[in-house]
Amino acid sequence: MTSIFRFGDTLDGYPVPVLNERAVRAAAGIMFAAALASFMSAILMGNFRATRVFVVAFLIDFSIRLFVNPRYAPSMILGQWAVRSQQPEWVGAPQKRFAWGIGLVLAAVMFYTMVINNLVGPINALVCATCLLLMFFETAFGICIGCRIYNAFNKEKAQLCPGGVCELPPAQRPAWGVPQVGVVLAFAALMVAVAPPVAGGGPAVVAGGHGMAATPSGELDPAEVERCKVPDFAKAMGHEAKWKEHNNCR
Repeated sequence: MTSIFRFGDTLDGYPVPVLNERAVRAAAGIMFAAALASFMSAILMGNFRATRVFVVAFLIDFSIRLFVNPRYAPSMILGQWAVRSQQPEWVGAPQKRFAWGIGLVLAAVMFYTMVINNLVGPINALVCATCLLLMFFETAFGICIGCRIYNAFNKEKAQLCPGGVCELPPAQRPAWGVPQVGVVLAFAALMVAVAPPVAGGGPAVVAGGHGMAATPSGELDPAEVERCKVPDFAKAMGHEAKWKEHNNCR
């Protein structure tokens, strides 16, 4: 009977244990969407509840991936289901284990700071941004940044990389030419040119509200004053003005 506790599948014709890259990318996309939603809730609304819940889910998911079996991680189950009709793309499991180890460390840091100690600050923002970056590159481009780091710390280089990048000779890799570079630079110049007139249309008006409400005597409503009191986490992050803007406070 096949052991539950294993990392990757051993298939004939493959020199190392493998994982289905399509399922891995789908799982990364699921985690990225959940992470982005919780992160934006914290930044824009000042509500860290969703972020704390996500951190716990992230830690559990990656712990199952690394210490039990990726097949039983919730995000991998959903990812495998999402790509169930697609031909598997088998990639090397060792470098994925290293990359997911980085993710587990980041999750542990977030769990210790946000969930256990209820601390919010620049460190949390940096760790969240790092997680988002890693997952975005994985799901959008099929680029495993942690796998690239794996090669720097292991004598045996990664095998069976996504897209065959490990086996593809550098001379055969598509390269940028002058036309492509010119298009990108022209597009960037166009955006710089149109940004001032487009962005200079004045502050946006929030539908249904125009700032802090006042009483009939002209004094500010105490309830509104209390609602618009900038929380300590926003002050610690230097986001007082941003917090007031998103909460329609003057």
